[in-house]
Amino acid sequence: MGAASFLSLETRAPTFYTTSLSTLTPILETTTLDTTLRVNETFYSIQGESSFAGCPCFFIRLGGCPLRCHYCDTEYAFRESAPRTLRSLLQEAREVACPLIEITGGEPLAQPRAFALIRMLCEASFTVLIETSGSIDIRPTDPRAILIMDLKTPGSGECGKNLLGNLEHLRPHDEVKFVLTSREDYLWAREMIESHQLASRTRAILLSPVAAQAVGKEIKGCAALDPRALAEWILADRLPVRQQTQLHKHIWEPQTRGV
Repeated sequence: MGAASFLSLETRAPTFYTTSLSTLTPILETTTLDTTLRVNETFYSIQGESSFAGCPCFFIRLGGCPLRCHYCDTEYAFRESAPRTLRSLLQEAREVACPLIEITGGEPLAQPRAFALIRMLCEASFTVLIETSGSIDIRPTDPRAILIMDLKTPGSGECGKNLLGNLEHLRPHDEVKFVLTSREDYLWAREMIESHQLASRTRAILLSPVAAQAVGKEIKGCAALDPRALAEWILADRLPVRQQTQLHKHIWEPQTRGV
């Protein structure tokens, strides 16, 4: 992954697609705009992860998730949500006026109407990031959106939920993330990168050392992985990846919501 790939990021919708836009349906009708999604929170902050880390971003966090990763840091999103219309979300996005939007969760694609929200925001010329676990079929996602697929490692406790067929549907502008809890997780991720040719299939491969997470009401909790150890493994293997940490947790106190 050369330096140019890190310097060519755009804050507008990508102009490369694997599906012809002529095959898409027109912008959503009025009745569709009045349908609802379960939304946990919305906020304007600094993007903390992905190749867009450091960029101002408007976040839409949807409620609910079928997974219970040991290290989940948004357990509150499992149960806390309220209905919001697609119209109100579009209006808020326009008022915030940030060209970069991330739809996250929870697991955002667990709500089928999320696909309509994604298309609506793409139609409105936002650059749309989708943080998804990869446990939900990604094929209905608007091809203009950028998927950040968080493949679950064995240490997450949810590795068996990965829908590996999704890897065949990634586009060149998508990204894949691995949150690593151990050396074993790293070796598993390295095998996935090689066997599925992820370096040539996606724009970026992201490796994250897990942060310490306390035991919760519905999660097991997790010890932290030393970032230096991960960096040394990557360098020793010369992996074509980007190591990342959660930038927002360095800026604000790690348990702060809405950042």
